[in-house]
Amino acid sequence: MLFPIVGSVWDNTITIDGKKYEMKQHGFARDSEFSVIEDCPEDEAWFSLEANDDTLSRYPRRFRLEIGYQLVDERLKVTWRVTNLDDMDMTFQIGAHPAFNYPDFRPSDAVHAYLLFDRNPATTQLIKEKGCIGKEEMPVTLDENSMLPVTANTFDINTIILADGKVRRISVLDKTRTPYLSLLFSAPVVGIWSPSPEAPFLCIEPWYGRADRVGFDGEFSEREHVNILASGETFEASYMMIFENI
Repeated sequence: MLFPIVGSVWDNTITIDGKKYEMKQHGFARDSEFSVIEDCPEDEAWFSLEANDDTLSRYPRRFRLEIGYQLVDERLKVTWRVTNLDDMDMTFQIGAHPAFNYPDFRPSDAVHAYLLFDRNPATTQLIKEKGCIGKEEMPVTLDENSMLPVTANTFDINTIILADGKVRRISVLDKTRTPYLSLLFSAPVVGIWSPSPEAPFLCIEPWYGRADRVGFDGEFSEREHVNILASGETFEASYMMIFENI
């Protein structure tokens, strides 16, 4: 769970109302303890995090963050809700970090899996200094079947970052090109990442946000790909995992 930022901020610092706050990569939600929401449908599980003294010392807004999981047949729907409990506008980013194993993984294989996109992503943004985004982009090279082979070198650039709504569905196929997973989302940015060539998994991450540009030193509300929520309002978004051939 990535909140209230996605990725890295320049010098690990955000500025809100002219004051600087330390903020490490992906924010604090992933290290926080969520409460179970007891009153929910039988086929759903919900968890919540509310602002507290610790979060307010790093992010000066009162909020409620909820995440829900609903399993329907071979589909898992994940929903986020962010409610602004403050009396001022709230600027935030939010994202997911789900990881998926490669079937029959062997580090020595030439190809671990294939990725199929609903649209040609064309280019990826690149992570540069201090984990932030540079100006240049790099082509995403698909094979003759319009797929991206995932090899030991695919993530030499760190993360594939597809911004501005370039894709809305990514399917993962095994080494025989048999699909076993699809991710559907409306998020404007998606990151695709694996920590090393020896890792038996990759992450497909829908983001309503993205890392800073290299050298950015403005207000949080001036960052690219932020969400601004008025007092009392609720932001809601979701993504869907579809498990195939299981």
